[in-house]
Order: sequence, then structure tokens, then C-alpha cells
Amino acid sequence: MEDFDSAAIGLQFRATMRKYPAAVTIITANDGIRDHGMTATAVTSVSMDPPSMMACLNNRTLLHAMLQNQPYFAVNVLSLSHPEVSEAFSGKVAPEERFATGGWIRDRNNMLILPTAHATVICSRVAAVPFGTHTIFVGQVLRAHVDEETRPLLYQDAAYHASQPAL
Repeated sequence: MEDFDSAAIGLQFRATMRKYPAAVTIITANDGIRDHGMTATAVTSVSMDPPSMMACLNNRTLLHAMLQNQPYFAVNVLSLSHPEVSEAFSGKVAPEERFATGGWIRDRNNMLILPTAHATVICSRVAAVPFGTHTIFVGQVLRAHVDEETRPLLYQDAAYHASQPAL
């Protein structure tokens, strides 16, 4: 078995992931009592058949606890006009005050969604896979919408960025 320094690998991996661009999303849920949401970049599609997405959440978060017990969650992909929304949901604003930023509306599954988002995907949770400090939540897509006129907000190296065609 090869020897390795797990602390050094952890530092190298963190540095690598800082350079890895990702779309900025706000994951939202409602537990019947309160709304909650948080900024997340560890979100991606899983399958086209059935259409599904996954979101990786730290086990110590309130949203994690909510998704363990609630059937629905929403993935709101922020647009270039939403850095302040991202900041509010990244922990800089108290959870009960976050939805004051952005003009959120309630959907038919009682979750708050951002109507000006670049894209919104409503999911029904079908799996929760614990791994390390996080849980991978897989949701089957119930509804999806993309705004063809906007561009997604990206996060890389602790800063917001815009995508642009390479050629």
C-alpha cells in the first residue's frame, strides 16, 4: 500500500477545487414550519433518464436536516445579476432574513423559488447517500425552467465570474 500524507492531499485538493469553476446555486426547502436556503456549488445533473440532479450538503447544516425529512427541494441557478443573493445565502445573513433579498415566490410544493434565476429545477428527493462530512441528495426532476436571456453566475478562486464562449 502506498504511503500518503492525508493532510497534504487535503490542502492540495482544496487548492485544486478553488480553481474549479462552478455555477452558483441556492438550494431551498420548506419543512412545513419554515423556509430555508443556502448557497451551494456542489450541484450537478445525475441522469437524463430519469431526469435527476444531485446536491452535496454538509451534514452539520440546517438544510441537510430538512432534506433528510422533506420530499422536495429546489435548485435555483443564479444569474449574473445575483451576487448579493449568493452572499446573503452563504451565511452572511441570518437564515430567517435571507429571503428578503431577491424577490422570492412560493411554488406549488410550498418552496420559495427565485423567479429571476438563470434556471430553476424542482426535485423530489429519491436518495440520500452519506459520504464523509456530506450527504449526496439525489432528486428526480419534477419541473425545470431556464431563462435563455441570462447567463449563470460562476464561482472560482473565491470570486464571481461570468461564462463566455471560448471561440
